Amino acid sequence: MKVIGIGNAITDVICKVTDEFLEKNLLKKGTMKLIDKDEFFKLLSYLNIEETISGGSVANSIVALSQLGNDVGFIGKINDDELGGKYETGLKKENVKFFYKKKIEKIKTGTCLILITPDYERTMCAYLGIAGKIDETDINESLITKSQITFLEGYLLDKGGPKKAFEKAIKFSNITAISLSDEFCVERHKNYFLDLVKNKIDIVFGNEKEFLSLINAKSFDEVINFSKILNKEIIITRGKSGAITIFDSKIFKCNAKENLKIKDLTGAGDLFAAGYLHHKINGGSIQERLEKGTELSSEIIQKIGARL
Repeated sequence: MKVIGIGNAITDVICKVTDEFLEKNLLKKGTMKLIDKDEFFKLLSYLNIEETISGGSVANSIVALSQLGNDVGFIGKINDDELGGKYETGLKKENVKFFYKKKIEKIKTGTCLILITPDYERTMCAYLGIAGKIDETDINESLITKSQITFLEGYLLDKGGPKKAFEKAIKFSNITAISLSDEFCVERHKNYFLDLVKNKIDIVFGNEKEFLSLINAKSFDEVINFSKILNKEIIITRGKSGAITIFDSKIFKCNAKENLKIKDLTGAGDLFAAGYLHHKINGGSIQERLEKGTELSSEIIQKIGARL
């Protein structure tokens, strides 16, 4: 395969909320919070569901890569329950090879509330369920070895099983890409992320806030200088300021699209990564990678949900 993704197999439940709802429930806008099953259903009881879709950050990227005509696969842990069945069907419908045999588990398939405020920002509350229990036994080293790129998500990372799954995947990967995923994730696992970025990962995706947090930087110039000495492909999205790649001490820039009718920022980073990796695996230049990423992210934020 061109790309195999490893990430949280999460069913997205999309709801519209007010800023007051976030404040009342102590939720920080634009971030992801891990919650337990009881808190998930408590929050859901106050909400009207707009849409339910098979999701997960890397899974969204992998689906988009498939839609662009690439041979791709995904590894993520689900239960043999109703949501798990829908999740698997959703991936197969998009011609994504799903490399996990679901079985009956005590823990349910993971679910994420995606709360969209009037400014179109998304705030996430994730009940990881069985998705967060992935471990090294779920990683097929032959699949990793035979894939051009292995794409990991920061959301997946936690102590124990997921960390071992990460390390096994990296060990057998030809080219390893990672999304930092969320400022919350970076803060929780900063030292480990920093080690990965410096020593083990070839391609790193993140937004400006995530990189500032990663190196405790006070200015974006610090991020630039840090990235220049890594000799890796560092891709940073900056919202209205566009996106940049730093590679081999050079900076490549792409402006953001203008006059967009934004409806939902969910999946912007996921689709940006898909567009970027599409040209990476098909011989496109760094500038073409940035432009395709920007094109797809601009398209997805003009609709509800993270699937084209």
